[in-house]
Amino acid sequence: MNAEVLEPVERGTRISLGKAARARIKRSDHAILPPRPANFDLIDHMERTTIDRVPSLLPIRHFRMASSTFAFYRGTAALMALDLARTPESGILVQISGDAHCANFGAFATPERNVIFDVRDFDETLRGPWEWDLKRLCASLVLAARDVDAAKATAEIAAANAARAYRERMLELARLSTLDTWYARVDVREILESAGSDTIRKRRRTYVEGIERRTIQKAYDDMTEVVGGQRRFVDEPPIVYHASAGDDRFFDVEELFARYRESLPADISALFDRFRLVDWVVKVVGVGSVGTRCAAALFLATDDDPLILQIKEAGPSVLEEYRGPSTFATHGERVVAGQRTMQAASDLFLGWTSESGRDYYVRQLRDMKGVPDLEDMGDEQLTDFARFCGRTLAGAHGRSGNAAAIAGYLGKSDVFDLAIVEFALAYADRATDDHRTFVEAIAAGRVETKEA
Repeated sequence: MNAEVLEPVERGTRISLGKAARARIKRSDHAILPPRPANFDLIDHMERTTIDRVPSLLPIRHFRMASSTFAFYRGTAALMALDLARTPESGILVQISGDAHCANFGAFATPERNVIFDVRDFDETLRGPWEWDLKRLCASLVLAARDVDAAKATAEIAAANAARAYRERMLELARLSTLDTWYARVDVREILESAGSDTIRKRRRTYVEGIERRTIQKAYDDMTEVVGGQRRFVDEPPIVYHASAGDDRFFDVEELFARYRESLPADISALFDRFRLVDWVVKVVGVGSVGTRCAAALFLATDDDPLILQIKEAGPSVLEEYRGPSTFATHGERVVAGQRTMQAASDLFLGWTSESGRDYYVRQLRDMKGVPDLEDMGDEQLTDFARFCGRTLAGAHGRSGNAAAIAGYLGKSDVFDLAIVEFALAYADRATDDHRTFVEAIAAGRVETKEA
């Protein structure tokens, strides 16, 4: 079995089931942040949850995480999963991201080349409590606001906006048909039209225009060069470089892409067959992903007609320790299936593969994709951004089929919103303490760092 099958249930029944869940877990209970075990050791936990990563990359990961509390938070999805597993939950399950912090939301082009706003990261996706994603989102907004020295009230407003937008959107989705819920999306035109001033509208338009310029062709021009008459990636070690046999990040690319092709629909595999592989490199990405095996591969249909694919390792979700193992045969398929379920539209070349006993997923690199610059937003834009994140997350969860039940649980009052804000503020404080402990461990020589 590859996914939970939801039996047909009347919308009114689902709403009633959601309301009944309040008797078990009050909405105000979501403010609770249980303490960790008395003997909990942060560094031991971090070492245990990164044991399967490439050892030589971990110092780079640590360096990036040390830069700020928000960066640390981005790299500790496993740590928050441990904390969330101890919090109250309604018992209503959906497909969740597992790492829905605010930097994992952004705009990108659909296969039809329309630009939409959606969740972007699914490495940890699994069936789980919808509350977990929302709590991770709202805590991240508090930390993001603090990280850019926003006004004190901005952090609380941002978290409140996300929670309220999630609740209000879920109430809207509960009234839609199953297919209309599936088709619902946040188009960037909606974001542009909601701008409160000409200045903000101009900034948002600049952001969208920047995404429209981030094409495969632009990546090809920026990342490759001709060497000895052959097109190849430019080396920028240790972040981008050509690996050789014996390197712990070396791939058998022939095996990898042969299996990847089998995961594609027939029409896309036929399109893929028009390209030939000409080069590949190891490519370190992100904060949370540092230490996993990632690469980029260059394909050409003809000279200067490129396709660039990103390969990312897919290990067990950090949620599996608390929610049980994935039902999919491979973790690459788990990631792809979760992404296709949660996103309103997904990458044309999204697929999965395995090589040398490890699982991967594949997607296009830089194909009209972008994340908002949180540092450049200002208080008004940040709180508005939070609203769109909450609205988008509700849509992603609603696609799993339980919008009416969640709406029934949330209700029309702000009881739940206030509880989530209280949780988010408390968790941001905990993350700040954790980051301080982490930095102290670096200073004490217990954690190694390396600038890259």
